[in-house]
Amino acid sequence: MQEVGALMQGFGVILTPMNIGLMFVGIILGVVIGVLPGLGGANGVAILLPLTFTMSPTSAIIMLSCIYWGALFGGAITSILFNIPGEPWSVATTFDGYPMAQQGRAGEALTTAFTSSFVGALVAVVMITFLAPLVARFALKFGPPEYFSVYLLTFCSFVGMGKGSPFKILASMALGFGLAAVGMDTVTGQLRLTFGQPELMRGFDFLIAVIGLFGIGEILLSMEEGLEFSGKSARIDPKIVLQTWKKLPRYWVTYLRSALVGIWMGITPGGATPASFMSYGLAKKMSRNGPKFGTGEIEGVVAPETAAHAAGTSALLPMLALGIPGSPTAAVLLGGLLIWGLQPGPLLFVEQKDFVWGLIASMYLGNIAGLIVVLTCVPAFAAILRIPFSVIAPVIIVICAIGSYTVHNSIFDVWMMVVFGVAGYAFKKLNYPLAPLVLAIVLGDRAEASFRQAMLVSQGEMSVFFSNGLVGTMTGLALALLFWPLVSWALSRFRASA
Repeated sequence: MQEVGALMQGFGVILTPMNIGLMFVGIILGVVIGVLPGLGGANGVAILLPLTFTMSPTSAIIMLSCIYWGALFGGAITSILFNIPGEPWSVATTFDGYPMAQQGRAGEALTTAFTSSFVGALVAVVMITFLAPLVARFALKFGPPEYFSVYLLTFCSFVGMGKGSPFKILASMALGFGLAAVGMDTVTGQLRLTFGQPELMRGFDFLIAVIGLFGIGEILLSMEEGLEFSGKSARIDPKIVLQTWKKLPRYWVTYLRSALVGIWMGITPGGATPASFMSYGLAKKMSRNGPKFGTGEIEGVVAPETAAHAAGTSALLPMLALGIPGSPTAAVLLGGLLIWGLQPGPLLFVEQKDFVWGLIASMYLGNIAGLIVVLTCVPAFAAILRIPFSVIAPVIIVICAIGSYTVHNSIFDVWMMVVFGVAGYAFKKLNYPLAPLVLAIVLGDRAEASFRQAMLVSQGEMSVFFSNGLVGTMTGLALALLFWPLVSWALSRFRASA
């Protein structure tokens, strides 16, 4: 009941005309970002983050989180109408959503996608409401060794649970650690890796890196692919919405299973994309209509959309309670909190109760607002794709440049954005993951500080990371995840030889 009372207090914080207006603005901007291939939730939040510097932290986080919800909703529009995933996590939606649109059931597919997204997010927000304070109270017992073990567990989980080559993940993360070390050492006051450049004394701002890596990198890749769209539109009739809503309760098992998969993949560094594919695969295997998946089966839209929204929402739980982001977008929001002078972690629930519960309350209202906006404005959002990409791309690049310049009012940051953009393009072409790089840039210096504090306390004894059950368990689990790819490779070789 304590959580319910705090949530009611959070509704009182955000129910102002200003915050409600920002909520709808954020949703609309997010849907536009989700509709446009080449952008995404992390990109949109990063590009628009400088616009929030003059707002209060509560208003700023409401707008940015609603941009994220809108991007999650918007990715389904292009997937279903054009077979073009607006977001990586919308790829699985195309498998059955686009065939439904080709059969003249676009309204049914879109209603299913939006409703499933809403249900997945709602389950995740309820989970955050009741679990976040428990996680925060537990984390109050943490000292420097425990914090470093959590950071180590986060980094190692990307290696052990990430999709793709673990060596590429390690290389990406190592580059992020190197970039995080640039600037002034907070302990000794010495300059590191500045190479005589005064502009590098403050280090690489994560926002410049994110705008370049995601925004410019994606645009360069999209320009190379020469994206062109046809002017296709869609309407959602109220009768179709009601008829679809009557059908959806029969898939309650799929909703529950997909939401649980999404929550798990959101709290761990899995993310929305693998959650959507995993949920689609489970639904196909367990459904009595599994053989029909891929031909326009409504359950094939329910599963990935529910899981993607549940994962995207629940990724904010470790970010708020422990200061560890569960997705690239959560990493960008984490950087925003640090810019606004807020320290994510267990003390946030004690020192900034209005902010935390205002954010959680905005998740409820933001998803309701998002459902209303997308159900009523699909034709307008679909019409965006009639604009030639050759017009959209320069506009996005200009917005990125303005956002980079406003961080420190420095043209040097704009050039660094371009450098990071080229690096992001190269990473995409070479199939190197960007999420570990961003995570290392954001958390690298904090992990280093926790490690050095732990070493000072223990007088250089590494055994401090196994000094009690809590820190020992987390360190052991981190090491197990780090070496899991080698163990699995050895097991596969042994089975093959046997």
